[in-house]
Amino acid sequence: MHLEISYVDKNFHTKKGKIFALKNINMHVETGEFVCVVGASGSGKSTLLRLVAGLDFPTKGEITVDDAVVVGPGADRGMVFQRYTLYPWMNVQKNVEFGLKLLGTTPKERREEASYYLRIVGLSDFAKSYPRELSGGMKQRVAIARALATNPKILLMDEPFGALDIQTKENMQQFLLDVWHKTGCTILMITHDVTEAVFLSQRIYVLSARPGRVKEEIAINLPFDRDYTIKRQSSFYEQSDKIRDLLRSC
Repeated sequence: MHLEISYVDKNFHTKKGKIFALKNINMHVETGEFVCVVGASGSGKSTLLRLVAGLDFPTKGEITVDDAVVVGPGADRGMVFQRYTLYPWMNVQKNVEFGLKLLGTTPKERREEASYYLRIVGLSDFAKSYPRELSGGMKQRVAIARALATNPKILLMDEPFGALDIQTKENMQQFLLDVWHKTGCTILMITHDVTEAVFLSQRIYVLSARPGRVKEEIAINLPFDRDYTIKRQSSFYEQSDKIRDLLRSC
């Protein structure tokens, strides 16, 4: 898998005039990588992810997945939003099966794939439960399982833990790393939380304030296997502080 974002601009026309959201964005994500994009509010992070997802289109430049230009949503890109976007009338099993049903897989294949990913996210015992019966963290696990079940080339995540309390958020960060290790999936994640980005990712793109530009690309020099204790290490603080300083100077 190779995601390439090449010379992308994004402008919006409003009653007050043209808004320049993104300018000359160049990024790439390779197979099996976990890459984060950080930036202040209004830097165009979510706009960028919408472009990669095919939910909107660049004003200039192009986005490709394995050399195919993104022209709309596709099964090669799974999406997880900050809000859980689960269907309340469907139980957990059916929510995870939903994307597979749209792809035309057989009922047996849907059951098997959904059950597999529910085991991966630790929710097999809740397959018959409904979203209203789940905690926020559990709902987001279902959303991740649903996105992974269609076997996308890349998983796109837009502030997926932003609505959670601090303790649940930290638990979900560790959970996401575990899922990444187990599945080998490729992840591009948007977050405003510097600590979260450093803990999770292998590389980070730092966006400037509007219009969002790539201020710097930073490789995270931390062990592949991580847990919460790494946040106490000096190397973690140093890398986090470097990114915070970049954001302050934007």
